[in-house]
Amino acid sequence: MKLHLSTPSNKLLHNNIQITGSKSESNRSLLLQALYSNISIDNLSNSDDAEVMQKGLKIEKGLVDIHHAGTAMRFLTSYFASQEGKDVTLTGSQRMTERPVKVLVEALRDLGADITYEKNDGYPPIRIIGKKLSKSKVSLPANISSQYISSLLLTAPSLENGLELELVGKITSVPYIKMTLALLSQIGVKNSFEGNTIKVASMSTVDNVNLVVESDWSSASYFYSIIALSDVGSEITLSAYKNNSLQGDSVLQELYTEFGVETKFSENNVVLKKIEGPKSTKVQFDLSNAPDIAQTIAVTCFGLEMECHLIGLHTLKIKETDRLEALYTELSKLGANITVTDKELTIGLSDKINVDVAIDTYNDHRMAMAFAPLAMKVPLYVNDAEVVSKSYPDFWKDLDKLGLSSKTV
Repeated sequence: MKLHLSTPSNKLLHNNIQITGSKSESNRSLLLQALYSNISIDNLSNSDDAEVMQKGLKIEKGLVDIHHAGTAMRFLTSYFASQEGKDVTLTGSQRMTERPVKVLVEALRDLGADITYEKNDGYPPIRIIGKKLSKSKVSLPANISSQYISSLLLTAPSLENGLELELVGKITSVPYIKMTLALLSQIGVKNSFEGNTIKVASMSTVDNVNLVVESDWSSASYFYSIIALSDVGSEITLSAYKNNSLQGDSVLQELYTEFGVETKFSENNVVLKKIEGPKSTKVQFDLSNAPDIAQTIAVTCFGLEMECHLIGLHTLKIKETDRLEALYTELSKLGANITVTDKELTIGLSDKINVDVAIDTYNDHRMAMAFAPLAMKVPLYVNDAEVVSKSYPDFWKDLDKLGLSSKTV
């Protein structure tokens, strides 16, 4: 599906948007629910990723196809490895078979897991025969995707001796690790995170508990971008959010002050308001703890004709696509003066934004959604626009409410 996004005639926005639960929190909660059946969940994400996670957790034997869902791939690897009687082959899309799982597989093998590669060493598909894991100490590189780390931590309380995880080197994506540990605490699992060592106690049963998933801050990022690119005085209310979020992407409320966006909380809502123009003509952010908002921020800066230097982006190369190269290609088409390395991105000053450019999305939901706010400045096309269903199926409907009307072409 190819969409054409038109620029709204009125750039002074006043709207309310309801966003469903975070897929990051949802998939963590679903795995915990699979381990402890008396856990209930409210405000679950309606994303493709959460749907394939739910389906995968129910499979005892045979093929488990998680399509493009990287979180499900990592989380289910540890889950199946630790469940006696499970015998599955875990696979996904073509891109998923190119995304490495070796670090996680080796850690699980160190704990006694039975996992073999079906095709290429270090990559899905993988055959997993679940068994009782009695070993309790393992180490991982600290600078890898936090999903590997969270995968082990989520399964840890079901292991007979719990888990002691040593992270070697400088830790990145700390907020996502803390999100996982906070959820474990909510269900009564004792844990600690001191220095580079994380300990999770074993727990055979938990009390009845209801986990309420906060709405997705990654999804909120696109509305931060829209507000930043709108007229002063614009305001969008998003629900349901809380001020003490577990999600690392909630750092948006601090970062977007640089673009003149104010964040206020009211009951279970967050209110975004454009109170002024950008504070300067250049920003520099370290996004090592929130890499999923890098695309959004890069597009925001380009739309505001600002220079930006983003660092801490080393995990972007193994996402749904190589996001750094994808940003380079698509922003260049729009007229950006951009350079990238394997972990940084720099945008210089540009004097125009090319009109009616067709943005390729590379089977990556965030490419589609990060570029969409640029329609506040110029009309553009989005190829394979349906890819947003991976995390935010209602995205285009919600943009229509803001006057960023989309038409299938």
